[in-house]
Amino acid sequence: MALTRNFKETVIQRVQSDSNFAQALLDEAATLFLNGEPETARLILRDLVNATIGFEQLAMLTAKPSKSLHRMLSPTGNPSMANLAAIFRAVRERLQVSLQAHSVAA
Repeated sequence: MALTRNFKETVIQRVQSDSNFAQALLDEAATLFLNGEPETARLILRDLVNATIGFEQLAMLTAKPSKSLHRMLSPTGNPSMANLAAIFRAVRERLQVSLQAHSVAA
């Protein structure tokens, strides 16, 4: 029988051991939001929050209840731009990275 590992556990371990991977996930989440794929972006951002600061600390940093943050980053969540910016800011600060937007010709 093959050994398997929970996908979320794998992401958490990889984010905690590889800062480049963590930044790549953050970049991907931002890119997906900007390209009209908010459902996938929210799920990536949710995994990143779980692997880095956790929802309780995110709640303290954003002054939002953790239950509300969980709902915002669920597949059917609908965070406001202000809440989304606060979440990105908190994760960016935790990872000590910045995001830069680049345009690419289609």
